[in-house]
Amino acid sequence: MKTGGRQAYFATARITDIIEDPSKPDHFYALVEDFLPFDHTVPFKEANHYYERGLRKDDGSTNKGAFGRAVRNISDAEYDLILAAGFAHVLGKRDRERPAPDPVEEAYIGFGDNPQMSFEIEVVDRRIISQVLQRPLRDRAFSVAIKSAYQDTCAVTGLKLINGGGRSEVQAAHIRPVAHDGPDSVRNCLALSGTVHWMFDRGLISVNDDYSLLIADSGVPDTITRLINPERRLLVPSRLDERPHSEFLRYHRERVFKG
Repeated sequence: MKTGGRQAYFATARITDIIEDPSKPDHFYALVEDFLPFDHTVPFKEANHYYERGLRKDDGSTNKGAFGRAVRNISDAEYDLILAAGFAHVLGKRDRERPAPDPVEEAYIGFGDNPQMSFEIEVVDRRIISQVLQRPLRDRAFSVAIKSAYQDTCAVTGLKLINGGGRSEVQAAHIRPVAHDGPDSVRNCLALSGTVHWMFDRGLISVNDDYSLLIADSGVPDTITRLINPERRLLVPSRLDERPHSEFLRYHRERVFKG
């Protein structure tokens, strides 16, 4: 798009309410819950295939009038296909792509704008919608989003470990725990190795708003502190909208950190 946006599906969420915009007549806000980003973005059009039939004219061109609408109704079958493509890695239908970061610009590499996919028109298992609402799939999908944002690298040690099966060893660590009303948001999560995740959850390490690392005065052996990257700063995604939010960092410092 001319404004820099992507013509793709990138997440799913559940609408809980529609409220009026108090400042603009005939305008409304949709309140959503259970927001979940896809494993990778799904282009609205791949070759001659459209996920939404309403976006394709009889002559095969894009129906720009329909595409420009802020809200569109789609069928259950179309929604299923989008979910199946968006969560392909989580569902075991494809491997997760791990492009190497640019050595000069160190640009964020995450979900591709134009993922190469082959389409098979088939009946999609209707259970996928119920799976998306359940915790196990949401946890797997959320973990994939965090690992992609941090390029499979521990934000504290800087280590990137991929096992023999191609699986990243970093874990998705909530900053404000889900049990304490912490949301499943990339900005409320860090990619951490197992030992560092354990330390973070127990308040032995924390993070300042400037991303400098804090270490508790006691309880952290020297052998562990040697693992921390020399700059003693959190390694964060280059994309601003994926970096830890100060609200969640403050919660961790005030409620969890034992420093």
